[in-house]
Amino acid sequence: MKEYKVIIYQENALSSLLLGTANADPLKFSNFLNKYALQGWRVVTMEKDIRRLYLFWRREAYLVILEREHDNIKPNFF
Repeated sequence: MKEYKVIIYQENALSSLLLGTANADPLKFSNFLNKYALQGWRVVTMEKDIRRLYLFWRREAYLVILEREHDNIKPNFF
C-alpha cells in the first residue's frame, strides 16, 4: 500500500520583509527534499505558489506531494 504526504516548503518571512520578495534557495530546497528521500519518500508532483505576506510582501512556496511504499498501514478511510 502507498502512503502519501503533502508538505509546503517556503522561505522565512524575514527575507521577504527586508527584500520585498523571498525566492526559494535551490540548495536549501534540495536539502529539504533529500531529507525526505532518505526516509523513503519520492516526489510525485509539486506546484509553485506565490504567497502574499501581510499586505505588500510576497514569497515563493512549493506544495510538494510525496509518496512511499508502506506495508504496515491499515486502511482507515473514516
